[in-house]
Amino acid sequence: MAEERRAFTIHELYELPAAVDLMTAARALHMGRTTAYKLAGSGEFPCRLLRYGGTYRVVTAELLELLGVPLPERGASDRVEST
Repeated sequence: MAEERRAFTIHELYELPAAVDLMTAARALHMGRTTAYKLAGSGEFPCRLLRYGGTYRVVTAELLELLGVPLPERGASDRVEST
């Protein structure tokens, strides 16, 4: 069964860990698996990739910047959840 590919909400984006796997970043960018791995392999993924063996990671702050989502202020994580 195919995974649901709905867009992230702002709250979900803010709850992401410091670095995410390639498919989470691809989902945020509305990009399919094949395209994501093709771009990663050719060095053309729109965010800087961290590589650990055969695994790619994307720094969440860079992903948010690419998406135009403002980074939360320090200590603002509680306010994000309550708004």
